[in-house]
Parts: sequence; structure tokens; C-alpha cells
Amino acid sequence: MHQMFAYRIHEFGGPEVFKRQKIDVPMPADHEVLVRVRAASANPVDNKTRAGKYPLVGQDKLPYTLGRDFAGVVEAVGKEASPWKAGDEVYGFVGQGQGAYAEFVVVEASALARRPAKVDWVVAGAVPLAALTAWQGLFDHGYLNAGERVLIHAGAGGVGHFAVQFAKNRCAEVFVTASGDGVEFVRALGADHVIAYSQQRFEDIARDMDLVFDLVGGETQQRSWAVVKSGGALISTLNEPSQIEATNHGARATRYTARPDGKQLSEIGRLIDVGEVVVKVTATYPFAATPNALATLEKGHVRGKIVVDMAQKAEA
Repeated sequence: MHQMFAYRIHEFGGPEVFKRQKIDVPMPADHEVLVRVRAASANPVDNKTRAGKYPLVGQDKLPYTLGRDFAGVVEAVGKEASPWKAGDEVYGFVGQGQGAYAEFVVVEASALARRPAKVDWVVAGAVPLAALTAWQGLFDHGYLNAGERVLIHAGAGGVGHFAVQFAKNRCAEVFVTASGDGVEFVRALGADHVIAYSQQRFEDIARDMDLVFDLVGGETQQRSWAVVKSGGALISTLNEPSQIEATNHGARATRYTARPDGKQLSEIGRLIDVGEVVVKVTATYPFAATPNALATLEKGHVRGKIVVDMAQKAEA
């Protein structure tokens, strides 16, 4: 049995429980594909999972390899995993399975798409989870259409910077909250109205929103009810919005978790390749420094994405 290095947790806790170890290379089942990882991105869910605060990964899933998305090369395929074959360059989101902070990862064939051809491995590895989260929040749950008004909270982050571009590509009128250098960053992405939330109240600028896309939660989510129009929607990746408030405002409200979807990733890859969507990678780390990547993310205020580059060597 061949072995590989992977970053895993055997218990929930602080950064000290996240450790590199040698484990067996997984073998793909009939509908699965084994991929040699070339790049994997850091996502907030990794730190939540490590801390035991992500309900879809409980004690029964331990030990658990973190890392939700990746770009890499197909190594082996299950007998019903067409159309993939060894050597294909792909990217994908693993869902709730064992993760991508490893030399190899197994993933459902339907979760994969050919990686964007006009970007490198690091950029491709930054895309899947954040982009799918943005796409599904705006379109599968938010039903955003051309000409509608959307408020995106935290538009400079990993999910947010994709959401701004997807909404503009769909010809929506885009309002975005950001702070510091994030204000100019999201303006450059094409946002129509950028609200510096440390200096301005979004309620004073964003009115009658067809959709509020909430990537912040808490007080920001609660205040957002003031700007949702009757018949609109408040969609969150974090805490469940109040159904009482939704009824009072004649609106829809839901919290969702992104799901793997190779077809959506193919469309996102097309938008990247034709230059309609750009991917912001703010920092890269070698595989040996994966814990540092997650520590940087945990500090907050990251513009765009942080990526673990399997080809990058650690400093001596």
C-alpha cells in the first residue's frame, strides 16, 4: 500500500490539533476519482471544523483530513467514473469527505471539472469552494436575475469577490460592503456601489434590495432586514436567518451549505478563461506550512484567497 502525507485532526481543538502524518493513499470507489493535488485553498470552514464548530463533521468522522477544495491531476479512476482518465487536469470541491490538504484526494467524479486552462495551478486551486458558494447563494438560493439589486456583505473576501463578479456578469446592480483597502478592491471588480462599513451605514445607501447575500451574520444580518424589499430574499452562509423577520418583511430567508457541482464549476471555469471573472490570490504557502495558511486566514480581513501550493518549497 502506497502512503502519502496529509494534514489531519484526531480531536477538536486549537491549532495544535492540526498535524501532518503519513497515511495510506485512498483508493477510488466505482464513481470516484483519485487526484494528485497540485494546489488546495484555505477556507474558513477548515478552522471551524478543526475547532469542532462545523456540525457536518462530528466526532464520528475523526480522524479527519482538512482541506475542502483543490486543483490537480487525475491519478486513477473508478470503473464508473467516466469521462475522467489518468492525466486529466481538474479542479473540484470535495464536499464533506476526507480533504485536500494531502498529496492525493478522492472525490466523486460528478464533483470535478476541467481546470481553467488560462490560469496556473495556484489560481485554479483557489476557486472551487468559494466560487461555488457564491454561485449557489446568488442563483440557486437567491434567484438573482438581470436588473435586480443585490447587497453583498464582505465583498472583498474569498466568497465575496466571486459574488461581486458573478452578480455583475448577470447584469445585476451590485451594492457591496467592505473596509480599508477592500473598498478599492471591490470597486475594481465592478461593484456599482461600495459601502465603507466602518464609516457608513449600509441602511442609508442600500434600499429595496431584491437580495441580500450575507457573508457576515450576527448584527449585520439582523440589520439587513431593513433593506430587503417585500418579495426579496436574505440568503446567508452563516447563521439561520429569522423566519419571523422574513414573514414580517414578506421575504424569503435561508441559510445553506455549498454542494459539489462539476457542471457549475465548468461554467465558472469558462468565465475565468474568457476573462469575465478574475481570481484574487493574496498569499501562497508551501504544503509544509499549511498550518500557517490557516492561521493567517483565522486572523481575518483577507482580500481574496490563500492557497497551499504543493510545488512551493518551504524556506530552509
